[in-house]
Amino acid sequence: MFAGKVIAITGASEGIGAELARQMAGKGVWLALAARNMEKLEAVAEECRVRGAEAFAQRCDVGVEEDCRSFIQAAARKYSGLDILINNAGVSGHAMFEEVSDFSWYEQMMRVNYLGSLYCTRYAVPYLKDKRRGQIVAISSLAGRVGVPGRTAYSPTKAAQALFFEALRLELRGSVDITVVYPGVVNTEIRRHGYGPDGRPAGKSGLREDKAMPVEECARQILAATQARKRQLVMTLQARIGLWLQLIAPGIVDRMILNALNKEAK
Repeated sequence: MFAGKVIAITGASEGIGAELARQMAGKGVWLALAARNMEKLEAVAEECRVRGAEAFAQRCDVGVEEDCRSFIQAAARKYSGLDILINNAGVSGHAMFEEVSDFSWYEQMMRVNYLGSLYCTRYAVPYLKDKRRGQIVAISSLAGRVGVPGRTAYSPTKAAQALFFEALRLELRGSVDITVVYPGVVNTEIRRHGYGPDGRPAGKSGLREDKAMPVEECARQILAATQARKRQLVMTLQARIGLWLQLIAPGIVDRMILNALNKEAK
């Protein structure tokens, strides 16, 4: 469904980003893939080539503005333009506020989750505007819509990312379409790889994983929303009901959130 498109995906070495690349790959699709782990990224790029797509991989730490500029410009030069930018790269973290003594990883998380999307978008917009209705897809999180215990670092970064794109949508109306995606718990390693209270990889998830959405289904929904040029995507009925209840019965939503915590992670 994306034949003829040049698509840049950040955070494409694993998880949602890698699955998006695999599902988008096909004859006539040009993929530019970015992540920090080049070994994993090259493996994903090769999978995409086997499926018929053109694909190149470039190391990019989205928390570094120069890396973002270099990646976007390299993609546009190689494929003579850019049609879709998927801002997927992100880092997770779970810690109760009073457990944290060094907040430097809060700052780094904001740099990756929010400024990383901003940097890539800054350099992509001129190319996207050259196309007939270019697109930006931002992978935010339900944690950016509701406060979650243990997510005092993560939730604000995702809220900032989402509201940046909500504002930018109006600025770019008529020239670039923007879709903001709000996944819930998806079956990836992001929470285990994410920060713990001491700023080191947590090695465990602070959320219940038993009902985590398969990453394949998550990517399928994102691509359907992208093709339809939706304003936003909230993936499950439970999440949509929860956001509605937040307006009229916030106490119920509080209980739903507390029930979603992994009590065994402590």
